Amino acid sequence: MIYSEKVMDHFNNPRNVGVISDADGSGEVGNPVCGDIMKITIKVNDDDTIADAKFQTLGCGAAIATSSMVTELVKGKKIQDAVRISKRDVADELDGLPAAKMHCSVLATDGLKVAVDDYLKKHGREPLSGVIKSADPNYNPHEDEDEEED
Repeated sequence: MIYSEKVMDHFNNPRNVGVISDADGSGEVGNPVCGDIMKITIKVNDDDTIADAKFQTLGCGAAIATSSMVTELVKGKKIQDAVRISKRDVADELDGLPAAKMHCSVLATDGLKVAVDDYLKKHGREPLSGVIKSADPNYNPHEDEDEEED
């Protein structure tokens, strides 16, 4: 499996590792198929802009790289724009992921969505993201992957 230079950079030098102690939202997701576990915490400004995001990931290099990239992509974005970041957006920002590792970008974006929904629930507001697939124990992250290698 060959990873892009960007994937390797985010794996070897991950950005935003850790937990925001006074986080406004927290999202933890896992994948029982591959064993990856990811936690994303966010700090949100009064205008619903994500001021900071941090992650903790137990998983493969692609899981760490996608977590790192998601935290970079969301800083400065409004929460309604952040939840629209797709697995393809993350993979594209990393200059591609092998098809067998696309589930890592799904996990990273789902962790973010759970964190945003947690923030919204704490403020008595409706969640934005809808049903999170990876929270379903019957979800197979490989069923909707692209067939071709990136």
